[in-house]
Amino acid sequence: MRTQWLIAAFAAGAFAQLASAQQAPRDATSPAGSGGSSNPALVGEVPAGPPPRLPDGSPDLSGVWVGNGPIGDISMGLLPGEELVMLPSAEATMKSRMAADDPEARCLPTGVPRIAPYPWRLVQSPAYGKATHLFFLFEGNIHSFRQIFMDGREHPDDEEPSWYGHSVGHWEGDTLVIETVGFNDLFWFDFVGHPHTEQLKTVERYTRTKFGELEVVTTVTDPGAYAKPFTVKFRHTLRPGWELMEYICNENNQDVEHIRGPAGL
Repeated sequence: MRTQWLIAAFAAGAFAQLASAQQAPRDATSPAGSGGSSNPALVGEVPAGPPPRLPDGSPDLSGVWVGNGPIGDISMGLLPGEELVMLPSAEATMKSRMAADDPEARCLPTGVPRIAPYPWRLVQSPAYGKATHLFFLFEGNIHSFRQIFMDGREHPDDEEPSWYGHSVGHWEGDTLVIETVGFNDLFWFDFVGHPHTEQLKTVERYTRTKFGELEVVTTVTDPGAYAKPFTVKFRHTLRPGWELMEYICNENNQDVEHIRGPAGL
């Protein structure tokens, strides 16, 4: 009798959990979760006005940002007059790629200049005065980060290839310029599978054009995959009131098993 009662109780509990799981999700505490981007308490209005500055007069790029750019096909973000010309070997690599093999879909870093559709935060160290380091903290995928050296150092001669490479930065007027080398050849530029090699070098130019907008113009140079450099533009929007949340992509990555066919939009 006791055994039958336990079985019945367990079945009722399981049914209740299933019914609860099938209900529409509540607003999340971050835009990475379901409903977060439509939560007025989180989105807030982006204040108008000129870009803020730090006490030393340099532009303040801190805050939580959400990016927008040609993550589907990087060629769609080319500046006027620019063209993307692949070498035959790069074209062959791109044509051979399958959508399910996209590293970003498998919770790996996006590299540069691609961005994941999740918030990120820029942090300066020290907080005031001349920066020696800048850090990009990413909510998406594996909580990865980029470290930008602002202390005048050069790139090392023996840099181990990595997802985000080795980055050095400096200011040109109100624009932050970041040069990065030492990439591995594992990440894709976009969903359609534009490739690159370990010869890749990027130069990113970050300009806070107004209080709530950050423009990023990136020049891509890779003689191992492209016949000449090309330049693309991304645009990021400030999200007051948002915070980065814990998001472990590997924990519940149900997307990749449904991806089929060649790489594409």
